[in-house]
Amino acid sequence: MGQHGEYGPLVTRPMVRGAVSALCLTLWPLAAGAECRLALLLALDVSASVDETEYTLQRDGLAAALNRPLIRRAILEGAPGEVAIAVYEWSGRYHQTIVLDWTMLDSHGAIDGAVATIARTQRSYSNWPTALGYSLGFGAGMLSRGPECLRQVIDVSGDGINNEGFGPELAYANFPFDEVTVNGLVVEGRDAALVDYYLNEVMRGPASFVEIALGFDDFEDSMVRKLFREINGLSVGWLQEDGWFPG
Repeated sequence: MGQHGEYGPLVTRPMVRGAVSALCLTLWPLAAGAECRLALLLALDVSASVDETEYTLQRDGLAAALNRPLIRRAILEGAPGEVAIAVYEWSGRYHQTIVLDWTMLDSHGAIDGAVATIARTQRSYSNWPTALGYSLGFGAGMLSRGPECLRQVIDVSGDGINNEGFGPELAYANFPFDEVTVNGLVVEGRDAALVDYYLNEVMRGPASFVEIALGFDDFEDSMVRKLFREINGLSVGWLQEDGWFPG
């Protein structure tokens, strides 16, 4: 069963937003002397239920979201400390591929490089089931060899429930997920039970939440909202001042 963190289940939709809870951050130094506030691992569903058009909307939507001025400001001008990201695609039990290995986003040039790498990615798999538990286990391994940061977050995007191998509950019981937050980006359209599944089985850890995209056409905007909250947890008012947040 998923863990909802200190504030209980939190679901966000394009026109309905809960208050964003501020996080008190204590900086944790890297071995190289830099300070990292967040290790953010993005997991993209490329199972058979995602067709080629939807895959392109997902890939390009992530690249465009990371490239938004709002997100660049959150990364480079937000809370003290740096943000590290990595991206992988997931599908069946043994079908996970790293798209972007751990990258410290400490400059506009670093963000440019990450955006370019994501945008030119060719789909790794297309005909395999949805092995979400295996994907989470792979993500735990990536976090364990990633940078040492104050917060560790896995950002899982998907349009279906687990249908191959062990599920999220066993992944959380058998892989190192202590102090790891797992957030979900649910792409609605195929399964009416998907939101509840992500709330009860996938979402886990401190201040976790589920963002909802109304189809893959909404993926980019949903990812912007999700990245913004994950990166800095800044106030809703700050987002409204940018002229982007819908009331």
